Amino acid sequence: MEVSIVKVVGLGVGMVFVGLIAIIGICKLLGLIFRGAGKTAVSAPPAQTAGTVTGTQRAEIIAAVSAAVAEELGTDVSALRIISFKKL
Repeated sequence: MEVSIVKVVGLGVGMVFVGLIAIIGICKLLGLIFRGAGKTAVSAPPAQTAGTVTGTQRAEIIAAVSAAVAEELGTDVSALRIISFKKL
């Protein structure tokens, strides 16, 4: 008894879809379980807002970005001339 190719392909495609539906169901179930988990923890207010950057932090950010750009260009950091640095 030989199994037709159509049956094999149909079973393969069907199993893939059943597996995908099972994964979606598991993700939704875990989402429902862990939805309230993050709300129970009390967090302290941040010392500063995310939008404000102090002078030292700004200098560190500029140094890190300059080093990354210099590394990508294959030059030394002293060879770069940064004209402006604006937050986008």
